[in-house]
Amino acid sequence: MSLPTVVLVHGAFADASSFARVVPELLADGLKVVVPAVPNRSLGGDAEYIGSVLAAIEGPVLLVGHSYGCAVITVAGVAENVEGLVYLAGFVPEEGESLGELQGRFPDPDLAGSLVATPFPDGVDLSVDIERFPAVFAHDVDPAVTAVLAVSQRPLSAVAFGENASAAAWRTRPAWGIVATSDHAINPEVQYFGYRRAGVDMLEVDSSHLVMFSRPAAVADLIRTAVKAVSAARAS
Repeated sequence: MSLPTVVLVHGAFADASSFARVVPELLADGLKVVVPAVPNRSLGGDAEYIGSVLAAIEGPVLLVGHSYGCAVITVAGVAENVEGLVYLAGFVPEEGESLGELQGRFPDPDLAGSLVATPFPDGVDLSVDIERFPAVFAHDVDPAVTAVLAVSQRPLSAVAFGENASAAAWRTRPAWGIVATSDHAINPEVQYFGYRRAGVDMLEVDSSHLVMFSRPAAVADLIRTAVKAVSAARAS
């Protein structure tokens, strides 16, 4: 069977290195892997950027997102070569819905009181308070690692939370997902709600928000499951 290229899309307050413990497992399986740097400027703009990455890939793609990156792949995943979606501890919006609306249905997570706003010429960037980053984002990850992640965050423009999703790829693509049940950045109830609405094949993992660092084997195994499923579907 022809295997899809796995495209890993990071979320807010992180960068491509957040998949550092998962990528070696996928490469060892002989999979092609692409881990683009998401601009984190706006939901629509970020989805367009990921769309340009997808357009440059020959053959089928399995699109994997984490956190805010789940919303990005929900929009970008309507690209013709995307055969499946994998959601990791993230937002799964409906078409026409913003992340603020989705989160607003449920109690705020600890992240809400830990954000730092920094003006820039065209808007406001949001990042996580460095001192609170470990507890909010990655309480079960090596403190030496979280100390580095805290000071190397990729901020998210505040406008991304209020922008409506222009598409919902899960309506036409099979999807798998991990709910991080000890998540303090995105309320697990937000994850359950979005996954159930989208018909996601769901796995619960006792993990912080940064599930790729704390439970890389579980993440890699779910991606393997999705790779096999979309490959078999194409071959049938």
